[in-house]
Amino acid sequence: MPLVRVELQQEKPAEYRRAISDAIQRSLVEVFSVPARDQFQVFSQHSGGTLVYNPDYLGIHRDENFLMVQVFLSTGRTVELKQAFYAKLAGLLKEKPGIRPENVMINLVEVRGEDWSFGNGVAQYVVLPRDQWK
Repeated sequence: MPLVRVELQQEKPAEYRRAISDAIQRSLVEVFSVPARDQFQVFSQHSGGTLVYNPDYLGIHRDENFLMVQVFLSTGRTVELKQAFYAKLAGLLKEKPGIRPENVMINLVEVRGEDWSFGNGVAQYVVLPRDQWK
């Protein structure tokens, strides 16, 4: 269900990216009840000014470890669940790999079930019963 895009301000080692990936997946599973195997993430690492952001927008100071996380997911989460997800992810990223919460920008993009095809040119969330989505 979720497709996650992660934008890093600069190149980071594999273990750093793995910690980010694990924190995102854990947050999705624990807060949004996403099936554990439902994991699709894309990481992009930027240099030379190819990731542009305001370092002090809304009075929040961001530094060179700025991170954007964009999650495309099916519609239906409450505002409270979304807020819980933001807090959970920022907290886990602070623990490991040690990213300041001020550097974590999260954007949720809601889409409908018919907007997904996981292969074979089929909209699985349209044609498969819900119990097969795991």
